[in-house]
Amino acid sequence: MRPVCVIGLGLIGGSVLRAAGAAGRVAWGATASAEDAAAAARDGHPIESTVDSAVRRAAAEDAVVVVAVPLPAVDEVLRRIAEIAPHALLTDVVSVKSPVVAAVRRITPTVRYAGGHPMAGAAVSGWAAGSATLFEHASWVVTVEPDTDVATWRAVAELALDCGAHVVPATAAEHDAAVARVSHLPHVLAAVLASAGAAGGPLALALAAGSFGDGTRVAGSRPELVLAMCEGNREQLLAALDDALGKLGVARGALASTGSLGATVRSGNEGRTALTRLQRGQRTLTKLDLTAAGALDQLAELGRRGGWITGFDGDTALAELPEIPA
Repeated sequence: MRPVCVIGLGLIGGSVLRAAGAAGRVAWGATASAEDAAAAARDGHPIESTVDSAVRRAAAEDAVVVVAVPLPAVDEVLRRIAEIAPHALLTDVVSVKSPVVAAVRRITPTVRYAGGHPMAGAAVSGWAAGSATLFEHASWVVTVEPDTDVATWRAVAELALDCGAHVVPATAAEHDAAVARVSHLPHVLAAVLASAGAAGGPLALALAAGSFGDGTRVAGSRPELVLAMCEGNREQLLAALDDALGKLGVARGALASTGSLGATVRSGNEGRTALTRLQRGQRTLTKLDLTAAGALDQLAELGRRGGWITGFDGDTALAELPEIPA
């Protein structure tokens, strides 16, 4: 198995390092956080003293380099990779993909790159929050663009599978549009809900139960991480916010004029049911020939239809598609 070099050892990067090691891969890391580096070393994980030394080792061993730093720090890491390992096999776990794709093309144009984003996390952060099992049964996007090298894509997908996830192929733009609705918008709505609830004073907070706690969980995340994620996906998040504001406007208008929230509540129930159906429903097994013409297009289409990759058999990707009733 190909070695793994993880740059950044917070919740996600630290979990990638743990999971890759647990899968039997040689894996090491580096981080600008002395606290996270010391904690990882105490837990028995190989930690290089600097990012430069970690990347230098990755170049020597042809490791997968995983950039696991917040979006504002990506450019500086890429500059070090461009200088030390300009032909590295590179991926990332940043929650927005289009800005990273643009940065890779601008700063490290000769690397072998396929972007990544594991859809797993928590409101807490740092090395101590991570786990080797964080990605089990999670969706892990591996990006496919017209110029993506299939062998590189597969190498990144194999890492995601080894970490316990299933792989969802998607273009960077489609990924960003999707996560704006199911990840970034929930962060904004959670912030608004938490603020509105707290404005009700001690009595309101004393009465807060499951619905308020569930709806505001991610509002407990470190603000700087949420800002980097949401502001980094500004255009797509604006479109999602416009849609949500329109729906809230309809709900308010209906409540004010007719006293009914029936349409809003039923629509929400249908949306939640659709999520449950896709996650828990029957799935059809299918295969994709990675050597065939148009393989990248087929991978992207698989992702659009809610499918994912579960493994490889030679040059064939083994996939599952949801059986969604008409």
